[in-house]
Amino acid sequence: MSNVKLWQRIDPFAVLSVSVPLLIYLLTLAPTVTFFDSGEFITAISSLGTAHSPGYPLFVNYAKPFTYLPFGSIAFRVNIATAISAAVACYGVYLIVSHILAKEVLTEDHGFSELYKKIIAFCAAVTFAFSARLWLQSNHDKPYPLIAFLSAMIFYLLLLWRDSYRKGEERPAYVYLGAFLAGLAFGAHQTIVLLLPSFAFLILSMNWRLVGRVKEIIIAVFFAILGFSVHLHLPVRAVQNPLLNWGDSKDLTQFLWNLLRKGYPVEKPARDLSLLWAQINAFNVPYEFTGFGLVLVLIGIVAFLKKRRDEVLAYLIGIVFFLLVIAGYFNTPADMIFLTEEFFTPLYLLSAVLIGLGLFALLKNGLAFFSAQVISSLPVKVAAGAILLALPATVCALHYVENDQHENYIAYDYASNTLRSLPQGAALFTWGDSGAFPLWYLQGVEKMRDDLDLLHTPHLVFNWYLDSFPDLFRYSMLRSIPMETLSPENALQLAVAEQIARRPVYIDFSTRYSVQFSNYSLRQRGICYELLKEGGDTFLFPDISVWNSYILRGISGEMFFRDLDTGKAILIYANGHMEAGETLLRLRQLGEGVQELRAAEKIAPELQMQVSAILSGYGLR
Repeated sequence: MSNVKLWQRIDPFAVLSVSVPLLIYLLTLAPTVTFFDSGEFITAISSLGTAHSPGYPLFVNYAKPFTYLPFGSIAFRVNIATAISAAVACYGVYLIVSHILAKEVLTEDHGFSELYKKIIAFCAAVTFAFSARLWLQSNHDKPYPLIAFLSAMIFYLLLLWRDSYRKGEERPAYVYLGAFLAGLAFGAHQTIVLLLPSFAFLILSMNWRLVGRVKEIIIAVFFAILGFSVHLHLPVRAVQNPLLNWGDSKDLTQFLWNLLRKGYPVEKPARDLSLLWAQINAFNVPYEFTGFGLVLVLIGIVAFLKKRRDEVLAYLIGIVFFLLVIAGYFNTPADMIFLTEEFFTPLYLLSAVLIGLGLFALLKNGLAFFSAQVISSLPVKVAAGAILLALPATVCALHYVENDQHENYIAYDYASNTLRSLPQGAALFTWGDSGAFPLWYLQGVEKMRDDLDLLHTPHLVFNWYLDSFPDLFRYSMLRSIPMETLSPENALQLAVAEQIARRPVYIDFSTRYSVQFSNYSLRQRGICYELLKEGGDTFLFPDISVWNSYILRGISGEMFFRDLDTGKAILIYANGHMEAGETLLRLRQLGEGVQELRAAEKIAPELQMQVSAILSGYGLR
C-alpha cells in the first residue's frame, strides 16, 4: 500500500522536466576535453585542486565524485556532471512555474486545468533546457548550470517563505536555507551576488519593517557564511600541493588574490553607444528563446504583474543589477563580451519561468472562446498540447546542430597533435588558454608525455606559478625581478634564454604570432616551432613529416559543432600548412611547397585567395 502511495506522489511531468533535458544533453555531450576553460577545470576537478580565480570550490567538489564513474574518460565523466546540473536547473523552472500556477484556474474542468498547468510548467522547463546558452554550458564542463539550479532553489524557497508569511505561519528556516545556498553558490560562480537584491526584495516587499529584525538577519548571515565556507577548500587543498593549484592560496594574501580575481586586470575601453549596446545585448532573450519567446515573457509580465507583482519586480531588479554591473561597471572590451554572455544563465532561467506564465495566460484567454464541452473534446486537448509544445520544439530545432558536440574531438586532437610535435624532454611555451588547457588535461590527467614541461607564458609573472616548477625556476632570474614590473613577453624571453642551452625549446602557434623572437630562428614542426640560436633572418626547412602523425577528426566539416576556439584550431592547422608551403617555396622546394598549400586550402577553403596569391608570386598555379 505504501508503494502505491509513493508512486501516486510522483509527478511524471516533474520527472520529464529532468529526464528529457538530460537525455538530449547526453546525446549531444562532448566525449572529451574541449577548448577554453575545459582542460583546466577538469584538471582541477580530477586533482581536487583549485581552478582559475576565484577557484570555483563548489563546482570542483560537486564534479569530483563523477570522476569515479566506471566508464569513459575523466573529461567525459565531468561533462556528465555538468549535464546533470543543467537538467536539475530545468527542474527548478518546473518547480517555480508549478508553484506560481498552483492556485490558478485554466478552465472550469478541474482535471483539464491541473493537467495542462503541469504541461505548461514542463514546456517552460524544456524551453529553458534548449536555450542556446544553457545547452552550450550543459554538454561540457561549466559551473553556470549549477549556479542556475541554486538560484532557482533560492527563489523557490523564498516563494515558500512568502506563502507562510501570508498565512501568519512565518517559517524563517526557508530564508536561512536560502542564505546558506547563496553562500554556497558563491563557490560555483560569483554572479550569485547580482541576484541578492532580487532575493532581498522578495523578503522585504512582504513587510519593510523586516529590515529591523536584527536577530534573524544575524542568523541568516551566519548561514550564508556557513555556505561560503566551501572556500576553505582553497587553503586546505593548497597545502597539499594538488596537480593544479591556481593562486596557491596557502595564506590570506593569496586567498584574497584568488577570491578577488586580482590576476585579471583589464584596461577598460573608451565607451561609445555601439559598445554599450553590444555589452547590453549580451543578455539576449530573443536569441535564446526566439522572438515569440520574448513576446511570451512580456505577456507573462503583464498578465501576472498585478497578482505576482513582487516576483515580476524581482526579475526586473535582477536584470537591472546584472546589466549595471556586467555592462556598466565591468565595461567589457568588445572582444571579451562573449565571456559575459555566460553570466546571464540565472536570468534566462527566470525568463523561462515567465515564458511559462505567458503560455498559461495565452492558453487561458484562447480557451475562453470555447465552451466547456468543446474544451473537453480530444481534438482541442491535442491542439492545446501541440500549441504549448511548439515553442520548446522550435527552440530545440534551432539550437540542436550548433550545440551537438558528441563528435567534438578537436581540442583533444589539437593537444595530442601538439604533444606529437615535440621531441623527448622539450619545453613548450604556450600563450592562449585554449592552446594550453587541453595540454594540461592530457599530461596531468591522462598522463601523456610526462617528459615535457608545458609552460604557460601569461603565468610566468606569478610567483605561485614559478613555485609549481621548482626544478626549472628555483634559481631563475625571474625570481629577482619584481613581478609587477615584468610583462609576460619579457618573462618569456628570460625563460627561453635560461632553457634553450639545456634542452629543446618550442613555442606553440599562438606564441609564434604574439611575441617577436628576433634573436632566434624558428624551425616549424607542424603546429609548433623550435627556437634555435642561428639568428632571426634564417629560413629553416620545416619538418613536414610530423603532419603524418596527426589525428584530425572533425576538421573537414563532418562535425556540426563550431565555436570560436574550434574554428581557430582549424585555421591554425590550415595556416601551419600554408606557412610551411610558403617557406618551402622560398627554399625552392616547389613540389612539397605546392602540396602544403593545397593541404591548407583543403582544410580551410576560405584561404583559397591567399594560397592563389602565394602561388602566383612564384609563377605557379
